[in-house]
Amino acid sequence: MTAVTAVAPAHRAPELAGQTVVVIGGSAGIGLETARRARLEGADVILTGRNPERLERAGRELGATSTVAFDAVDPDRLERFFAELPGAVDHVMVTAGGPYYAPLAEMDFAAARRSVDDHVWLALHVARNAIGTVRPGGTLLFLSGTGARRPAVGLSVASAVTVTVALPALVANLALELAPIRVNLIAPGFVDTPLSAALLGDRLDERREHLRATLPIGRVVGPDDVARLAIHLMANTALTGATYDIDGGQQLAGG
Repeated sequence: MTAVTAVAPAHRAPELAGQTVVVIGGSAGIGLETARRARLEGADVILTGRNPERLERAGRELGATSTVAFDAVDPDRLERFFAELPGAVDHVMVTAGGPYYAPLAEMDFAAARRSVDDHVWLALHVARNAIGTVRPGGTLLFLSGTGARRPAVGLSVASAVTVTVALPALVANLALELAPIRVNLIAPGFVDTPLSAALLGDRLDERREHLRATLPIGRVVGPDDVARLAIHLMANTALTGATYDIDGGQQLAGG
């Protein structure tokens, strides 16, 4: 008989120890969970958001280095935010803004333009401000989605701006232009966040039950799932210029 010696698992070192993570849109949902997980991995975090009260609560909860309340779509205010950072940072994640869904006949063009500002123009302004601020080998992380990849009535803006055309192409090009800063795009499907609740209203529970019954993973994707991917993209220095889907198999199930 051969004796088997049990070996205690080695303690894993925090992946972001000594680093600084900026989360633009970090007071709730995916941004907040990413900031929380970054703290668990040893990082200092700086949070921004539009809602001062909610942002202050999030900052206290996480022990954030600082919180700054402003509308990131304002390019002058965004530039001032970067200029006032106390030093270089390692990672910037942008979760501000949400999707815009409407059929053409009912489209609010002001809201549609806001969606373009929230995604394409915000990404470009963040990228330009990252030069000289984000350390070499650090990351810019942007957020998109998978829900509008299949054509359907009401998805024109969401598909063109965030999913199939603008952001994936923009991220690939920025990865070359900003190198050695790395640039990546996270594309979730449905994620159970306050934003999803606001969009679905009284249909939220129905949507959750449908996904539990149809997704290959058998459960709804939560903000912590996306946060774990975000931390991996920050820590793995071989990854740049790509779009990473995280939807629990939603595209495979057709839902």
